Amino acid sequence: MSPFFSLSLQLIVIAYALVGGVFLAFSDFIMRALAQTGGHAGVEAMQAVNRAVFRWVFMTLFIGLAPVSLAVAASGFIVGGGPGVMLTLAGLIYAIGCFGVTVVVNVPMNETLARMDAASDTARAYWTEVYLPRWTLWNSVRTVACAAASGLLLLGLLWLAETQAA
Repeated sequence: MSPFFSLSLQLIVIAYALVGGVFLAFSDFIMRALAQTGGHAGVEAMQAVNRAVFRWVFMTLFIGLAPVSLAVAASGFIVGGGPGVMLTLAGLIYAIGCFGVTVVVNVPMNETLARMDAASDTARAYWTEVYLPRWTLWNSVRTVACAAASGLLLLGLLWLAETQAA
């Protein structure tokens, strides 16, 4: 295994974990706190969060990891064996379970919320009846996907290093 390949995989493990940590914070306490605001304030706060998330650090990691994950998955086929399976699974789990879920579920919900007047009864009903439970559930899926991708990639990397050391 080349030092560049090894270092790249190590950095990807950290990146998966960082993205997963952001999602974990939302599933664990941020959404619960916003739910306790009584509706309108929660809607306003989440609308602000959804505008602020487009900062370069998070988006570079989040979006950049999508093609990187596909490359990790492909490299698993090249590596082969047990370590290769781990790499392939890690890449696919991030690409589908994190990036794919975001594009298909969370972003459309964010866009719907963004178009609403935070003070309206329609926004409050959407927030409490649809957005909070559904968005949080799928955000938790993203959290688990990031953790699984990070763990599988770490295990694959360790297995690969151990195989080559023997």
